[in-house]
Amino acid sequence: MASGEDDCVLCRKGTVRDGFCDYCGMAPQPAPAAPIPPTSPWPGPRAPGPRPDGRPTSRRLAPYGLLDMAGVPPVPYHDPERAVLPVPPGDESIPPLRPGEMVGGQYEVQGCLAHGGQGRIYLAHDNNVGHWVVLKGLLDAGADIADVPESERAALAAVSHPNVVKIHNFVRHPTGSPAAQRYIVMEYVGGRSLQELLEAQRGDEGPDAVLPVDHVIAYGIEMLWALDYLHARRILYCDLKPANVMQCEQRITLIDLGAAWRMDGERPDAPIYGTRGFGAPELPAQNPSISSDLYTVGRTMAVLSFDFDYTGEFESCLPTRDEVPVLKRFDSYDRLLRRATHRDPARRFSGAAEMAEQLFGVLREVMSAPRNADPWPVPSTLFGRERIAAGTEITASHRAGPPLGSLAPRTAAAALPVPVADGRATEPDEPAERLVEIQAELDGGRRDEADALLGDLARATPADHEPDWRIRWYEGVSALVAGEYGAAEGLFDGLYDRMPGEAAPKLALAFCCEGAGDMTGAARRYESVWRTDRGYLSAAFGLARARLALSDRGGAVDALDDVPSLSRHYGAAQMAAMAATLRGRPPERLCLADLLDAAKRLDHARVDGERRRRLVAELLEAALTWVEARREEHPDTLLINAPLTRTGLRRELERTYRALAKVAEDKDARHALVNRANAVRPRTLLGP
Repeated sequence: MASGEDDCVLCRKGTVRDGFCDYCGMAPQPAPAAPIPPTSPWPGPRAPGPRPDGRPTSRRLAPYGLLDMAGVPPVPYHDPERAVLPVPPGDESIPPLRPGEMVGGQYEVQGCLAHGGQGRIYLAHDNNVGHWVVLKGLLDAGADIADVPESERAALAAVSHPNVVKIHNFVRHPTGSPAAQRYIVMEYVGGRSLQELLEAQRGDEGPDAVLPVDHVIAYGIEMLWALDYLHARRILYCDLKPANVMQCEQRITLIDLGAAWRMDGERPDAPIYGTRGFGAPELPAQNPSISSDLYTVGRTMAVLSFDFDYTGEFESCLPTRDEVPVLKRFDSYDRLLRRATHRDPARRFSGAAEMAEQLFGVLREVMSAPRNADPWPVPSTLFGRERIAAGTEITASHRAGPPLGSLAPRTAAAALPVPVADGRATEPDEPAERLVEIQAELDGGRRDEADALLGDLARATPADHEPDWRIRWYEGVSALVAGEYGAAEGLFDGLYDRMPGEAAPKLALAFCCEGAGDMTGAARRYESVWRTDRGYLSAAFGLARARLALSDRGGAVDALDDVPSLSRHYGAAQMAAMAATLRGRPPERLCLADLLDAAKRLDHARVDGERRRRLVAELLEAALTWVEARREEHPDTLLINAPLTRTGLRRELERTYRALAKVAEDKDARHALVNRANAVRPRTLLGP
């Protein structure tokens, strides 16, 4: 291993070179960077800072192996000599470089790789060190990046990250005009641009074809990781678009730093470059910012994942959700794109790390959407886990109503995760302790006291700032406790806009939809949470309730059967699945397989005593009704130790009723059970 290199302790696959792993892009011991002032007074969730040992606080922000995880096919390395294009048309001010021409005394031009509105890109061979490089020259020679101060050129040359192209040199070359043309010398990145991949997809599938949304999201996270690195070094990329992002093998690289802009540069009036349809609407009236860079990520992802007129009708906005199938299917993705591309810079994400954090949550949801997909749970940095599994108790008997009943507002509120304290906060007026007090008041049912404390916190917020998002969260919880579902839904919906990758707002919205009677909306949100993370048992039982309300018994049973066998609520799920199969179902809708499956679930439920006997009685009653209605018997088939015949079922049911009568708590219940036992007892013939 060469000097200055070491194995990466994070991914354990790559090698650390110049402070960054060449596989995962992480910096196990990152160099200190100048602090970046907040770009938005809108206090959405903040991305976590590094731990004392330099490792990230969340796996979400580490995109190592991300393209593999998202199933993105690798793009083979492209032989540079095969990538050369025909010589572009001449330009009066900047004649094109010709093959064989020597630039800077060491770069031998092979041909043109690309040419467009901002300049030409050439392939050249560095004859001094023997490798391929790219020469980028701008059409506007008077505003070329080589004219920037030496400090800014040095900052760009110092960029070293696996997802960002490396700049090797800045050179001048005579053009026959009074001013020599300047070129940036960059590494050659093989592979294909995302624009080329999109065009290839359209060539295969038609002019409206797009890239798979999970692939696009994986690309977006790696773009953001690269931007986060640049922003920490006070560099704005400015011209992100599909043509400027290359994929080679299983890694993407931002190419062409020709439009880069220094946040603290010596030229406040430096030219601003961008591309129509991708640049933020506030440019060029305002200088570029972190917010405008994040806007370009949102636009790039939109262009790659659905077809729309992004340079015309929708140059500075997105189509409505109902117009775009992928946005209609994935609400979280729609909300993330709309926040990233909001017209007001203050309403966008506050930084690349925060946006990557939320985008990773959206990716987990998208990849977990197929029925046979595995969930992808990752701990949240903003919320704890659900505190209780709400709605797991089934009603005691089929005579008492639906198997899972309805969910009380206070029970729903008690299940919601609690926002975590901001470990980086140092201000003396940090509201964390008062938020804990508010949570305690709500848990105790003292809503008035909680609302008073929330009002105090809101009034303490400066007039030019939105309240802390956690205040909005607890206002929503307070409304939910009181059963004010409309008010709660409005508050939680706003939080979902801010943090579309989090499960907690979606679970809260599901509770609100169910409480308001919108079972379709409740089922959709419960399912999104449950498929992504099987740790939210409230979502599984909520999904079952919603599907039962929508007359989808099979869907309800499927949701309950997905509860892991190691969960302490597995037994409750099996009992609920059994009850959902049998209760309120006419005998003509039942089949023998339903009865046998219900018996298996009862065995798996791991219950005994009176509770088991009541469920046994329920199953035997359903089986007896089925046998008598269909006049169909199966003497060789046992159901709870009873032959599936009229006589066999009646005898077992009689024994079960009498066993329940012995442990009944009051005389009326005991008499009722004895009467049932007598009524179901098989008839016998008495001798003379």
